[in-house]
Amino acid sequence: MMVSDSSSSSGSSSSEEKPSLKPSLTNTTKSTNHECTPYARMVARRHGDDHTDSAQKKKKKRSISVNLANCRYDVIRKITAQFGYKDSGDADNWNLYWTDWSISVERCKDMKRYQKINHFPGMLEICRKDLLARNLNRMQRLFPKDYNFFPKTWCLPADLGDALAYNRSRKNKTYIIKPDAGSQGKGIVLTKCLKDVNPTERSICQVYLSRPFLIDGYKFDLRVYTLISSCDPLRIYVYREGLVRFATSRYKEPTSVNVSNIFMHLTNYAVNKHSRTYNQDTEAGSKRKLTWLNAFLKNLGYDVDKLWRSIDEVIIKTVISAYPILKHSYVACFPNHDVIPACCELLGVDIILDRKLNPQLLEVNHSPSFHTDTELDCEVKESLLTDMFAMMNLERCDKKKIIREDRKKIRERLQGLSTSKDGLSNNPSLGLPNFSEYYKHEMINRGDFRLVFPTNDHTYDKFYHQGVSSIYATTQATKARITAQNLMREEMLTKAKLEAEKRMVNLRPPTKPYRGGSPPLPNAISSHVSDTSKMIRIRPYTSGVGLNSFEPQVIVEAEENERLQRLTQRDFLVRNNGLLEHIYFSMKVNGTLRSQDEKKYAIFDKMRTSGDQMMKGPAISDLLEGIRCSGATVAAKSKSVDKGEKGDAPQARKSHKFTK
Repeated sequence: MMVSDSSSSSGSSSSEEKPSLKPSLTNTTKSTNHECTPYARMVARRHGDDHTDSAQKKKKKRSISVNLANCRYDVIRKITAQFGYKDSGDADNWNLYWTDWSISVERCKDMKRYQKINHFPGMLEICRKDLLARNLNRMQRLFPKDYNFFPKTWCLPADLGDALAYNRSRKNKTYIIKPDAGSQGKGIVLTKCLKDVNPTERSICQVYLSRPFLIDGYKFDLRVYTLISSCDPLRIYVYREGLVRFATSRYKEPTSVNVSNIFMHLTNYAVNKHSRTYNQDTEAGSKRKLTWLNAFLKNLGYDVDKLWRSIDEVIIKTVISAYPILKHSYVACFPNHDVIPACCELLGVDIILDRKLNPQLLEVNHSPSFHTDTELDCEVKESLLTDMFAMMNLERCDKKKIIREDRKKIRERLQGLSTSKDGLSNNPSLGLPNFSEYYKHEMINRGDFRLVFPTNDHTYDKFYHQGVSSIYATTQATKARITAQNLMREEMLTKAKLEAEKRMVNLRPPTKPYRGGSPPLPNAISSHVSDTSKMIRIRPYTSGVGLNSFEPQVIVEAEENERLQRLTQRDFLVRNNGLLEHIYFSMKVNGTLRSQDEKKYAIFDKMRTSGDQMMKGPAISDLLEGIRCSGATVAAKSKSVDKGEKGDAPQARKSHKFTK
């Protein structure tokens, strides 16, 4: 049974009242009256009042381990330590795996029933900029009036033709180009002409919101923290506190002069912290709280509750746009998770407000930053993570009991005692997952999180039960556009190469041809040109333009791939034929080997000493002596050839005279 956020319960006869399930948006007090929960214990530690019931003290606490090997944030280690969780390192018997990176399907399939991970497989469908644009554009074609909360977006190079056509019809628009998988404002460029866009790079092109809502003349955006605690069924929470991130230069509409001012047009903290005008004040600085924004807008007479209802709708519709893939990936990876949900994910949703205070989605971050550089960051993010860990209810899992049950299932399956089709035991406790108790625990310990989905009404049913056929149709159409764009890109590259060659020809000064036809050859060459049958073919001298190594050349992709293939082949031949080993021992015998090289290639010594006797390579002096001997032999042969052909030399010189 799902507990909706709109329902509420209260007990007047008891001193411990249950918290309201739908508190107001401006209320920031936490539900601290259930003292037996991990969240209540955490709050008690904060206030120095760590008292619990006698029964709770006698109860043996289960050991919870967390794998933080791929986590780089100290605040997460701090919170887990305060909850009493142990850092298991790279061990396999962890309860929670917290990683800053996206997870692979192999990692998910290897998880036990008592384990939980902080990412959903398939969440990149809304966390990568290109996949988010594809899903939102698909939903906009199905529901044009409902999915109008994001700027017009194209995926380059697949949609470059459509973007150029739009640019020709609306020349006064400004566009923002973002890398398809970038972060922290890296690689973002503003432009008014899409002809300057590199057609070979994968990126996202959006119509720039040139008239945003300003505070004191500065542009800003909102970082709204969103928790997805379950995928099947879908449950979405939004945290009441967040960040308001300001640009550090007063905003002006983009022109050809200020279009490159990143401190004016970008609100990313990673960009603006390098500005000399960055202000760290918590009340009037470049980064503030969402509660400050609520109070500011309320003083100006704006409807804050209506604004947050609109932001909740944007978040819900964004997650639902990728729900079919999200659910399919979850069910395929975790068919046997019946104790707790296998995944949860804390997203950082970036929202910007236009001048009419309508929220516009910028992007979704699957690993929002948890750096606590300032006091404001520390206050917001510690409270956020504390409430999230309290909702996980990791103590619910009895690790030893689940391991015993899994071993029993394997033993019964090997003995042929299992009667179910999937090989599972007929124990009713191991049937279909029922997380109703888990969801009740979430609602009791949610702290400053508020449940925004599911809702009591059926507003989102038409989006929630979207047809999967539209996803596959969009995928096929995208592939067709990519194929067509690849052909167009090859044509553009060929054209650019030809134009570059023409420019290089025009830059080189023309050389005057030799009047006599062919230029005279040096005496050293003319003396050896005796027999036309044995003569080396000399490239004819032309008055045209030759290649200049000081000028930049056009890099052809096919030639570059061939060069890399040849280098790889050469490396293989050098290693396979033992040239490195031969040179190593030659230099070692000669005493010219450096100490760092001796350590680096010490494996050769081990390989030689494993045999009966180490073979000594020839010294470098011996190699040089051999080269000298071979050179003397070649010189002697050339002298004998010259003596034999001495009689024919005058006739050859007469036939090969050159006009001076």
